[in-house]
Amino acid sequence: MKNGTLILVVEDNEANQLLASSVLVREGYRVELAGNAKDAVDLLTTNRPDLILMDVQLPGEDGLGLTRRLKADPKTAMIPIVALTAHAMVGDREEALAAGCVGYIAKPINTRTFGDQVRQYIIEATPA
Repeated sequence: MKNGTLILVVEDNEANQLLASSVLVREGYRVELAGNAKDAVDLLTTNRPDLILMDVQLPGEDGLGLTRRLKADPKTAMIPIVALTAHAMVGDREEALAAGCVGYIAKPINTRTFGDQVRQYIIEATPA
């Protein structure tokens, strides 16, 4: 399943990009990075990731706004999106799910469990 699986990480913090991509590459995934909503949309014109990990707080258009836009577009609506956020407050998970995310991972990510969390979302999104 991992071989060839492409994950788009939409994250504006370079340290967080490096950490997430390092863990995912070590787990055998291919990774694309975008630092903001515009870069993510540009990448999506040429690539179709199997999963998007979406930072909630992005410069310009925030991650939940971008998620809503991607879910409204038939070309990207079927790509599962998982929210990544440092704001693990009551109601944040529900807000992410309401925007169209299939799940929620709090930051900072736990490097020991992050790969398993991502794998579970990919398994859940794969048709049987």
